[in-house]
Formats: sequence, C-alpha cells, structure tokens
Amino acid sequence: MAYFKDIIKGVRWLGGLKIASRVIAFVKTAILARILAPAQFGLFGITSLVLEFLEILTETGINMVLIQEKKNTTALINTAWIVSIIRGLIICLVILAVSPLIIHFFNSPESYRLLLLMSAVPLIRGFINPAEIKLIKELTFKKEFLFRFSIYIIDTIVAVCMAFITQSAASLIYGLIAGALVEVLLSHYLISPKPKIVFDKAKFKEIIRRGKWITGAGIFDYFFYNLDDIVVGRLLGTGLLGVYQVAYRISTLPITEVSDVFGKVTFPVYVKISEDKNRLTKTFYRTLFSVVLITVPFGIVILLFSKSIILILLGAKWLAAVDVLKILAVFGVIKAISNTVFSLLLSLKKQKYVTFITLFGILGLGITIVPLVNRYGIVGAGLSAFIGTLTAAPVAVYSLNKAFKAIK
Repeated sequence: MAYFKDIIKGVRWLGGLKIASRVIAFVKTAILARILAPAQFGLFGITSLVLEFLEILTETGINMVLIQEKKNTTALINTAWIVSIIRGLIICLVILAVSPLIIHFFNSPESYRLLLLMSAVPLIRGFINPAEIKLIKELTFKKEFLFRFSIYIIDTIVAVCMAFITQSAASLIYGLIAGALVEVLLSHYLISPKPKIVFDKAKFKEIIRRGKWITGAGIFDYFFYNLDDIVVGRLLGTGLLGVYQVAYRISTLPITEVSDVFGKVTFPVYVKISEDKNRLTKTFYRTLFSVVLITVPFGIVILLFSKSIILILLGAKWLAAVDVLKILAVFGVIKAISNTVFSLLLSLKKQKYVTFITLFGILGLGITIVPLVNRYGIVGAGLSAFIGTLTAAPVAVYSLNKAFKAIK
C-alpha cells in the first residue's frame, strides 16, 4: 500500500505538470492556429518527423538503464554525457546531409530552411546533464514539476512571440531551441552529480547491451506514431498534414499524457518492488484501474464535442479535423490503457516484450495505412492508427501474463 501511495503522490505532481503543460500547449496551439496556416504546421511537422526519427534511431536507452541501476550511477552518467554530446552532433550533421532528400520526398522546398534551423536542436540537447533522470528515479516529483514547467514556459513564450514577429513556422523551432538551452543550463546548475569528460568503455558497452531493445522498441514506436503522418504528408500534402497532426495532438494528449504520467511514476516504483510478485501485481492493477477511470471520460468528451472543441481552440478554418478527431479519441483511450503495461515490463527488464508489442502495432498500421489514406484521406489515417493499437493490445496482455509468471 505504501508504494501505491508513492504512485499517487507522484501522479499528483507529474499529473499537475502534465495538466499545466497541456493547458499551455492548448493555449499555444490556439494562438498559433490563428497566426499560422495549416500548411505551416505541416512544414513544422515534416522537420519534427525527421528530428524524432534520428533521435529514436540513435537512442541508447540510458534513461531506462539509469533508473534500473540500483548501484552508484556516477560512472554511467559521465559516459552517458559523452555519448549524448556525440549523438547530438551526429544527428545535427545527418539532418544537414539529408535535407535535400527530405524536401524531395515530401515535395516541400519550403521545409529546407526549417530543417537547417532544426539541426541546432539536437546539438544543444546533447549537452543536457543525464543526471536529470534522478528527479524521477529518486521520486522527487516536485522538483521534476518545477524543472519541466520552466522549460515549457520558455518554449511557449518564445514560439508565440516569434510567430507574431516572423509569421513563420520557424517560430515553433525557435521555441524548441530556447527550451533546449534552458534545459541544458538548469540541468547543470541544479542537478548533481555534474558530468565529467570521463569515458568508461565497459560502462558504454553495458549501456548499449541493456538499451538495445529500447532502441528497437523506439524505432517501432516511432513508426507506429508517425507512419500515418509520413503517408499523409507524402500523399495529401503539408496542408492536410498540419490538420491531421493538430487533430492528433488534441485528441490524444489529454488521454495518452495520463498514461505517460503513470508510466514515469510507476517505473521507479515497480523497480523497487520488482521481486515481490504479490505487491507488484496489486500495485499494477490499481494503477490500471486508475488510468481507465481517468481516460475513458476524456475520450467520451472529445468524441461527443469534437466540433465545438475545434471551433473553440482553433477556429473555423480547422473544421476539416472534426471527423478524424472522433476516431483518434477512441484510439487514444485504447492506447493509453495498453501503455500501462510498458513501465511494468521495463521494471522487470523485459525490454524485448515492449519491442514485440510495438512491432505488432506497426504491422497493423503499416498494412492498412496507404489504402485507407488513398480512400478516406486523413480519416483513413485515423482509422489505420486505431487498427494498429487494436492489433497490439492482445500482445500486450500476453506479455503481461508471461512477465508475471516469470516472477518467482
């Protein structure tokens, strides 16, 4: 019971952070939607797809390893920081190198300048102190709240101000750059230990060995969440891509962010009780019930009042998002509930199970996405995402049962 109380305490702080950040995000989206056109959101979406893919492709799983590690993590942090800096530089250079290919694939020469600007984001992020993960690991959720909230505020203020000045999608990237700079400064000023330029080959191999399944899961997860965006951008253009992405964010953020909060809170708690099957089982199912209790009402509200939500938040020029918003609301509920399994599996070091669950999701999405988009446009993309999460759900249940049976 004590550990479930820790979860509730963490959920209050991180839930408060998510609510605050999403309120800020909704206000930011509502303001920018009246300044920028849907096509400009689509241009930003293209650059985001490229950055996120490269970050996932080079993911080392260090955050997961640092939380799983119960011993002194200083040596891991030093090595992780060096790897992070090198990774950031590589991503920056790759974005610069592949930009001509990206604009050709999406037939979007306007995105070239944005890609060059976006290349600065991973370079800056590479210098973040990896020890910031200790805020979650040590269950100091109040500090995590203040830390993240500061970054969100700076990102939003800069993006909105630059949108008024430039009337360009670049304003969104300026916000990301400002947020990354603030995170680097705060992570080194407020969090200990401070990383040093010390590379431990043995620790590096350990990080890669334990994180390889997270990298694989991340790649599959990327395609699960973004293959629909890629196909929409390729087949329907940046205008409808912008509409689809904004609808996706509105419909899923209040829902999937709930599961994200519970995932971040429960992961370190599950690690602490991973050898106590009875306590772990009870804590998990209480968490699952809590997620269901919160997400289902959210989904119903979005489903029933989708048109009003669009008009209030974005304005009449975004009404093309109404139908797909309804489908994505249901998708978000199912995905949020099934995602509660991930933190438990990771706490038991069953990273490969997470990879397999995500693989089945991407198969369901990948098989249906092109024909459904060709036939139904962005509504087809929403249907495909829904089919993908339904495909993954039985695998998640099977993996959960198998993981519980493996605990002695």
